[in-house]
Amino acid sequence: MKELKSHTPHILVVGDLMIDHYLWGKCERISPEAPVQVVTVEKETFVPGGAGNVINNLKALGADVDVISVVGDDDVGTNELRSLLQDIGVSDEHLITQQGRTTSKKSRIIASQQQVVRYDKESTDDIDDKTQQTLLAYFTALLPTYDAVLLSDYGKGVLTTELTKALIAEANRTGKKVLVDPKGRDYTKYNGAYLLTPNKKEAAEASGIDIDTPEALHKAITYLKTQCNLSIALITLSEEGIAVYDKTLRIHPTVAREVYDVTGAGDTVLASLGFALSCGYDIDNAVKFANLAAGVVVGKIGSATATLNEIIEYESSLNKSTSDSHIKTFEEISLLSEELKKRGKKIVFTNGCFDILHVGHVKYLEEAKSYGDVLIVGLNSDASVKRLKGSSRPVNPQEDRAYILAALEAVDYVVIFADDTPYDLIKAVQPHILVKGGDYEGKTVVGQDIADELRLVQFVDGKSTTNIIEKISTQC
Repeated sequence: MKELKSHTPHILVVGDLMIDHYLWGKCERISPEAPVQVVTVEKETFVPGGAGNVINNLKALGADVDVISVVGDDDVGTNELRSLLQDIGVSDEHLITQQGRTTSKKSRIIASQQQVVRYDKESTDDIDDKTQQTLLAYFTALLPTYDAVLLSDYGKGVLTTELTKALIAEANRTGKKVLVDPKGRDYTKYNGAYLLTPNKKEAAEASGIDIDTPEALHKAITYLKTQCNLSIALITLSEEGIAVYDKTLRIHPTVAREVYDVTGAGDTVLASLGFALSCGYDIDNAVKFANLAAGVVVGKIGSATATLNEIIEYESSLNKSTSDSHIKTFEEISLLSEELKKRGKKIVFTNGCFDILHVGHVKYLEEAKSYGDVLIVGLNSDASVKRLKGSSRPVNPQEDRAYILAALEAVDYVVIFADDTPYDLIKAVQPHILVKGGDYEGKTVVGQDIADELRLVQFVDGKSTTNIIEKISTQC
């Protein structure tokens, strides 16, 4: 999964844009006027919703994204929504304004992390013929520059039946994959798409098959592939995972640590599938990636997103990642540290040669990790160790030492540095806590001017790489 960071796919999103509006507060009493909760609002947030949430997910993953959609001539469409798109680095150049249309805005009241009520303002009528022609013209002109097209259909009138058919036909003509989050019971409008992402309930309604057994699932997914002329048939199964069918049926399970809110999880699946496929993943690996992304977002409140680093971290927590995914470059650790801080994580840094790993090292690292949330270990390169320890060292090469360190439960990330000191690396990480051995008592520690706090950890008596080497030498 680490290889995805080297890709920046160019993806076009077409569909129903809206604003997800959240009123966050707490509830401590019932109204004397009616048997309803009184919510004291403490915070108000606005994020792009509908197709906007797909865009937000793609941007969080690192994609280059453009959008074609239709908004009304109201303040939500002419100001609020455009401003939100610009805030996440997405152009509003191809938003088409239709006179008299109400731009969709969904307002949710959240009390003590639970959604209490939602109220909507919107138009759901099909966009007019002139607007459809304008949208199709934009689409045709822009299409050649994109790696994939995502259609986000929320049934609000942008993706009309005729327009959707025309969009898919044009994409197929130019060899572009079209992924669709469908709406309604009639999926014939999506005929020829690469894949659809209905959930079990939606697939049952569209196929007319009650999906309550493995046999019924096979029948429904086969029906959708055949009837809609899809390259891939796919059905999301909530906590059971995602079912995929091309020539055979397989189910990729998902694991969510904690489920707080499934709002927008379908948008995350569509976005992550589009991202992974555009980066060259095959469908099965793309679905595994989408499952991990969905596992991250359902652990958050509201229309959430998942970054690549969060997905890698989540995969690691499920014991499905290899140790080398925890070995980072200077650039990677700098960006990752910044992201971790935004998520409220306390970062701990330490460094060393860690040549022949022993119990003293492990206890030292375990204590270091106890001071914060994330432990980053700077590892001296082979050349650096030779300068510090002599020409006979290190015993183990830097790649081996890094891999073994990264496999330890206490260690979150390892970065190899070539200098004699880790000062530049500490500047890149900007840790909250810097940890060194107890032998630095009363001494100046490299990087302590950068970290918020310095902690010293006492070594385990008699445990050192030098002692191990000497013992081996005397016995040979």
